Amino acid sequence: MRHRLGLVVFTSLLGWASMAHAANDSCEARSTEIIDALRKGDFALATAHFDAPVKAAVDAQRLGQIWQHTLPMKFGAFDRADAPKAGEQGGAVAETTLHFARSDLAMRVACDAEGEVAGLRFVPVPAATGPLGPGERRLDLASPLGPLPGIFTTPTGHGPFPVVVLIAGSGPHDGDETIGPSKPFRDIAQGLAAEGIASLRYDKRTLTYAAQVAANSHVTIDDEVTNDALAAIKVAGAQPGVDPRWVFVLGHSLGAYMAPRIGQRDEALAGLILLAAPARPLLDVQAQQVREVGKRQGLSDEQIASRLHVIEAERQWLASQDASKPTTGSFGGVPQSYELSLRDYDVVAVAKNLDMPMLILQGGSDFQVSPRADFDRWQSALAGRPRVTFHRYDGLNHLFMPAGGSGTPADYQAPGHVDAAVVRDISRWVKELPARG
Repeated sequence: MRHRLGLVVFTSLLGWASMAHAANDSCEARSTEIIDALRKGDFALATAHFDAPVKAAVDAQRLGQIWQHTLPMKFGAFDRADAPKAGEQGGAVAETTLHFARSDLAMRVACDAEGEVAGLRFVPVPAATGPLGPGERRLDLASPLGPLPGIFTTPTGHGPFPVVVLIAGSGPHDGDETIGPSKPFRDIAQGLAAEGIASLRYDKRTLTYAAQVAANSHVTIDDEVTNDALAAIKVAGAQPGVDPRWVFVLGHSLGAYMAPRIGQRDEALAGLILLAAPARPLLDVQAQQVREVGKRQGLSDEQIASRLHVIEAERQWLASQDASKPTTGSFGGVPQSYELSLRDYDVVAVAKNLDMPMLILQGGSDFQVSPRADFDRWQSALAGRPRVTFHRYDGLNHLFMPAGGSGTPADYQAPGHVDAAVVRDISRWVKELPARG
């Protein structure tokens, strides 16, 4: 899970708030300056007009690491950039398509009224419609912004089948939850189908409607995750061959963190499956990522301290706010309304009050969600609950794939597949549970 100032800078959680109106061409000019500086390897020049919060998150050294190492490992060598274009919200945002050897990216730059860079994101360009696997068909979901592309996977046979709705982690994910060369949700969907279980996975609105989400200065966690998940549950339960009383939610990372809220709002679910679920406030998880992974990535003590200071300042700001009043600021390029919508959410407390089965899974080598601080808290809080099952998989990472050696996001660039034991344990647990009465 990458949460704002966290690990994978080039996969944005949401984008940024709609900034004050800048001159129509100012942000496009800034984007051109940044691209020219990146091409020359002059990362100090590329960050010269970053405002203070953006520079705290992505300084010259960090931007150089992303441009010279992280992006080429994931997308191949940089080829060329198209001319920047103003985003749908006007001159305050500009988008530039970047062409790499293996894929394209969109560089989104947000500018304030003075022309300073108030947000920078490298986000995937939605891929053209690709081929479907066995038993798969396309299925759009309704959202307030428009349809979300989904894939429904049906096992062979006549059913009625149980069905699992897959809820992705933070970032503008497609339905496969593509991370580097790996596609964890496709692995899970195909593995479930082989075991007689249907599934529905879908592109997040932060991917399909990135510009519209970015223009919403009052966006909340429910806008990103909860509301679309509830819509997907209804669609999944209405499909031919599915038992509507036998619908499960499987969340990964941020999706797992929000799964108890989804269960709280749809009590007819047959159960929840939490993969790599944080059990602490996300600012705590983020701070641990900065301390531990930042050191492995070569950040200096001063850089780590600076990022921790930003997190602590946000924590103090949140504690002083009245959630009923609108906010206007941003944190790490995301409207503070988003952080405020999470402030009073205690995921463990919500889970403890649910009357539904839960399966909680954790990779033992996860460097993003802690096997100790998070998974152990889940086990302690829900100990003795007969309908809660835990599995820890030593040697598997945050994606439930074999862990790499660096303990950083660079490990995700090696192709992998979700471990068969994980899919087998999920399938067995689902099939052993009865449909809800």
